[in-house]
Amino acid sequence: MTKPTSKHAEFSCRLGCGACCIAPSISSAIPGMPNGKPSGTRCIQLDDNNLCKLFGKPERPKVCLQFKACPSVCGDNQADALENIYYLERLT
Repeated sequence: MTKPTSKHAEFSCRLGCGACCIAPSISSAIPGMPNGKPSGTRCIQLDDNNLCKLFGKPERPKVCLQFKACPSVCGDNQADALENIYYLERLT
């Protein structure tokens, strides 16, 4: 079997990035943040390594489950991801 090339490989989340848990506002309740969170505020469920403490758990909010990492949002690094998500946040 041939190893897939990068153009065919599926994009995945960069562990330790956490941009999607910092930059966007979230209006739904998050355990520990019953009123959600404003843009630019770290989610209380983001640990010191920028990993979600709720990942894979049933109490993880639906909005978080629905987010899918993609090159156009996540860019090449965390700085790109933060910039892109802040930009999208300003548009909404």
